[in-house]
Amino acid sequence: MKRLLALLALSLCLAGALAPSAPAAFDLEGLDVTFEDEAGTPTLLAGSHPFQMTTSLGVSTEETPDGLVPEGEVRSFDISQIEGFVGNQTAVPACDQADFNTRSEGRPACPDETAVGYGALEVEFEVIPSGGGDNFFHVPVYNLDPPPGVAAQLGFVVLNVPVTIDVRLNPDPPHNLIATVGNIPQAILLYRSQVVLWGNPAAEAHDALRGNCLGRIAETDPEPVSLGDCPVDLAEKAFLTLPRACDGPLSSTFSAFSWKEEVAVGVAQTHGEGGPEGIQDCESLDFEATVSSEATSSSTSSPSGLDFGLHTEDEGLEDPAKRAQSDIRKVDVTLPEGMAINPSSANGLQACSKAQYEAEDVAWTPGVGCPEASKVGTVDVHTPLLGDPLEGDVFVASQDDNPFGTLFALYMVIRSERYGVLVKQAGRVDPDPVTGQLHSTFEGIPQLPFSDFDVHFRGGPRSPLATPARCGTHTATAVLTPWAGGTPITRSSSFDVTSGPGGGPCPSGDLPFTPSLTGGTSSNQAGAYSPFQMRVTRSDGQQPITRLDSVLPPGVVGKIAGVDRCSDAAIAATRAKSGRAEIASPSCPVSSRIGTIKAGAGIGTVLTWVDGALYLAGPYAGASLSVVAVTPAVTGPFDLGTVVAREALDLNPDTAEVEVKGIGSEGAIPRILQGVPLQLRDLRIDIDRPQFTLNATSCEPETLRATLSGDPGTASLSDRYQAQGCRRLGFKPKLKLALKGGTKRGMFPAVRSTLIPRAGDANIGRAVVLLPPSEQIENAHISNPCTRVQFNAEACPKGSILGKAKAVSPLLDEPLEGKVYFRSNGGERELPDIVADLRGQFRIILVGFIDTKGKRIRTTFANVPDAPVSKFTLNLFGGKRGLIVNNRNLCARDLRVGIRMTGQNGKKFQANPFLPTSCKAKRHKK
Repeated sequence: MKRLLALLALSLCLAGALAPSAPAAFDLEGLDVTFEDEAGTPTLLAGSHPFQMTTSLGVSTEETPDGLVPEGEVRSFDISQIEGFVGNQTAVPACDQADFNTRSEGRPACPDETAVGYGALEVEFEVIPSGGGDNFFHVPVYNLDPPPGVAAQLGFVVLNVPVTIDVRLNPDPPHNLIATVGNIPQAILLYRSQVVLWGNPAAEAHDALRGNCLGRIAETDPEPVSLGDCPVDLAEKAFLTLPRACDGPLSSTFSAFSWKEEVAVGVAQTHGEGGPEGIQDCESLDFEATVSSEATSSSTSSPSGLDFGLHTEDEGLEDPAKRAQSDIRKVDVTLPEGMAINPSSANGLQACSKAQYEAEDVAWTPGVGCPEASKVGTVDVHTPLLGDPLEGDVFVASQDDNPFGTLFALYMVIRSERYGVLVKQAGRVDPDPVTGQLHSTFEGIPQLPFSDFDVHFRGGPRSPLATPARCGTHTATAVLTPWAGGTPITRSSSFDVTSGPGGGPCPSGDLPFTPSLTGGTSSNQAGAYSPFQMRVTRSDGQQPITRLDSVLPPGVVGKIAGVDRCSDAAIAATRAKSGRAEIASPSCPVSSRIGTIKAGAGIGTVLTWVDGALYLAGPYAGASLSVVAVTPAVTGPFDLGTVVAREALDLNPDTAEVEVKGIGSEGAIPRILQGVPLQLRDLRIDIDRPQFTLNATSCEPETLRATLSGDPGTASLSDRYQAQGCRRLGFKPKLKLALKGGTKRGMFPAVRSTLIPRAGDANIGRAVVLLPPSEQIENAHISNPCTRVQFNAEACPKGSILGKAKAVSPLLDEPLEGKVYFRSNGGERELPDIVADLRGQFRIILVGFIDTKGKRIRTTFANVPDAPVSKFTLNLFGGKRGLIVNNRNLCARDLRVGIRMTGQNGKKFQANPFLPTSCKAKRHKK
């Protein structure tokens, strides 16, 4: 021993001086990996535990004056094992590092029960090459307590030099085992090596070559020599297991690295006695597993995590007399219908890009790899092959920037610094576009046996899932596909939802639908411009909001004059754009924008908010104008597109109330978007365009009304509105009337009237006109009034047309104009009504009631809409079509008309002005 140590020290000093001067061709030869049964016959039976595995490696040699020497000084080498081949680090006890580094007669002080095989190595010191290295050193191979970062470690001592074999799991697919010998001194020349590992180290058949019973040196013969029997008191447990997939022939790759930075690579294929062969008889393998699932919440329509597990009990993995069952190659999991993505989870969520996912390593480093904010769960893996469980994380993958190019995907990253294990698995998530039911697929799962694989999606208010809306038993289903081939198996697991949201009673029948409504102007100063807000909310566990129709309080109107329109082409372009593209470059012009919307979606106490805009658009669904709500559905890391809802914008023709109605599919609020149930809980509308929304000039209590559609219910809601400060508004309109045409008795003059309200005053609420006693209704001319049915059908007879009217409003781009009809009222009054049918951007119907007061004709417009008018003219025909007839000569005396008006604020205006006629001008009192 002293001589060997001296020679080793000398070799370390002289290694550089004695190195060959000419470069050699460094190469490998004699590469082989053989799996054998106890009779020594090669076996490749899938899932079996071979009696022993022999790995052979040689280094190419060259002739020198001293004889044959290796062409390279091996520093280290890696052996990349075949895919699916595994070893059980717990099969035998581990020799601790202290015993391994303690020598007893040149061998480690490791107990015999830690031996897992032996090695036969043809080596010698470089300083005294023998020219052939005809001595094989036989050394026991021990199972060592692996250091951090190594899954398993084997070790032996040759020439008093400790050599370790570190076994790691390849972090890249196919996640095979890689054995690394990395501490070969430069002074040792390696010619050939054989390492024999036992498939069942505790078997009695290995007693003769176990540990200290192994002969040390054999002359020119790699076969081992026994020094006796070394039995151990160990339960028999499989140490090696062949793959469970019938592929092949499979290749083990050898990579050798010399001290001169040379690299040599070679391959050995799996084989039988007749040549290369693959793994065999997979059809005989068992395949069984169970699944478990449990939501973290047992209430309906609540944020929830999910615990989902795969579980196997594979006796054949550890029993040397049995075969291991097939591993799982693919998992398709379908969650119960109704358990869908919770939009609340996007609040503060980030996503992991493909580059960040690829940067994940065994050791977690802050700022490297997937962001912490993209984490939505954890993973626990128990495998009988390792002493401790593995842990990992579940991350949300970036939209489109994932291996599947999909909207949703998950990354699982399982790592252990203790064992140096890193396994990354991407999974595709496909929500049903109609129901939101989730289907996830994880394919190409590594051939690594496990007993329990548990995924825990986090709970809490921002949990990624929401429970179904109904109580009861809900079932998750998994379809498991084996690596061994054959028919997949389907397994399911159920969990119960036992209460309503917040622990309340379970819903029965249709879900409730009791949304709430609030609204009004920011400042309710009468006659002033002010932004208008409206808010709709609903609670968890209720029907989704699918449509919103609203009627603004009387007198609350918008100034559309000067506002551009978003074109149909722009609206179509918006629908086709992604949310981020719409945010970056809105399709509708900013000059058509009239307000904003803010939508809060989700389940539970935390909502995810998205912002949108409201635009004025052109004709739609029979209305001359429309409102388009454009909401880029960008939340957290996801872009679900652009939601466009278009509603008809109109005025009630009788009251001039603003009506916004959703019609057809374009007016619907989507309940699900790209498979994500939106769970709209809070919708806030703000009409904030400057100088757009005008308050009423009446301070009477009024009502904001809305009709919300659910699925399938409806709800009619209202909120109180009342302007203030009406009495501060003035009221002094100007009305001019004149009779044009015949002035003699029995003639039919035309009536000309012009109303000019004063800007800034309260709007007119009621108007009464009293003609002088000289005028009366000509009954003969009212024989053919328009009926209400004809009027509604726009089919009034020509004889019912009395004249024309025109209204100019500062709120409109164009005046409203139309015909004046004599319309029957169904007997409600003695005389037909006079009706002005005004049309333009909107339609307004003004109804005047005609009766007599004393001997004077009185026309009363009792319900004038609370809307500003800068000028209103009403002209009635004269002559044969005239309604009014003179009962005296109009030129005999001055005529006066009575005017009685009431403002929307209650103030009154009265006047009795002179009524001009077609008589020749003459002086009259003012």
